[in-house]
Amino acid sequence: MLVLGIETSCDETGVAAYDTRRGLLGHAVHSQMALHSEYGGVVPELASRDHVRRLLPLLREVLGRSGAGMDDLDAIAYTEGPGLAGALLVGASVGVALGRALGVPAFGVHHLEGHLLSPLLIQPAPAFPFVALLVSGGHTQLMQVSAVGRYRLLGETLDDAAGEAFDKTAKLLGLPYPGGPALARLAEGGVPGRFSLPRPMLSSGDLNFSFSGLKTAVLTLVRAQDPDPQTRADIACAFEAAIVDVLAAKSLGALEQTGLRTLVVAGGVGANRSLRERLSATARDGRIRVFYPPLELCTDNGAMIAYAGAMRLQAGLAAAPRSTAFTVRPRWDLEFLPES
Repeated sequence: MLVLGIETSCDETGVAAYDTRRGLLGHAVHSQMALHSEYGGVVPELASRDHVRRLLPLLREVLGRSGAGMDDLDAIAYTEGPGLAGALLVGASVGVALGRALGVPAFGVHHLEGHLLSPLLIQPAPAFPFVALLVSGGHTQLMQVSAVGRYRLLGETLDDAAGEAFDKTAKLLGLPYPGGPALARLAEGGVPGRFSLPRPMLSSGDLNFSFSGLKTAVLTLVRAQDPDPQTRADIACAFEAAIVDVLAAKSLGALEQTGLRTLVVAGGVGANRSLRERLSATARDGRIRVFYPPLELCTDNGAMIAYAGAMRLQAGLAAAPRSTAFTVRPRWDLEFLPES
């Protein structure tokens, strides 16, 4: 079964072709980073327009790489939500129209389900059940994953997500958009331990997160220090260490609470080197196993949507619209996905 995946939830246009027998045949992503950088963040209308420009050329590119034609497609999966409404509509309208023209199923996939299942694209892949740490730009969640479509929320952020905290703190330190990767690079030159920042909710007794107070602590520190370049690097290092401490502790707490030994880390922040090193060091004693998607699949991409769509089809959980009518869901809880 050959599934085409389309991802247009925010500021990356992603297309991929996944075959249930042969695996990922090809994928391509266009990032809008340069487009939005002069504004210091994503401009929704510009994002939507760029998806319109990029989507069909990327689709042709991916099919060419895959050695497949339109007539070879068995299904089309597109991101239905959550995300920017206008951006989602671009991918959904192309996916539904293409499915109708080809006479194949076209259906929506949850963006976070794509991230959550993306580590299964590697070999060896993690086996169900497992705990998933989802750390994308706007989401920080811990989920218990029993099977495709069976997800239980264990904990989530009560305010800023980890990715948002990275971006906002980067702006406080005068770093360019996108702030998260820039802050992580700056932190590499920092002196560990020079500054001490709070670890919010580390001892809260639950699996929830809160990062807005950490951002405020950085603001207070910056105002008090009038930082030079080395001091900025030291603050970035302290901030990243605080985030990693909380994410790692809560993830291990989720494994202990559920009695599971496998952790999956997915989403853009899942590419953070310090987080990977911390969790991998914990896994080396044999108590747990940790899986990550390839670095190129941590940010938004079509491969995760194509794969999630294929898995939903195989599990009998995907249903195509009965007409050309469709919807998108800018807000959509992963825990309450429909099972048909």
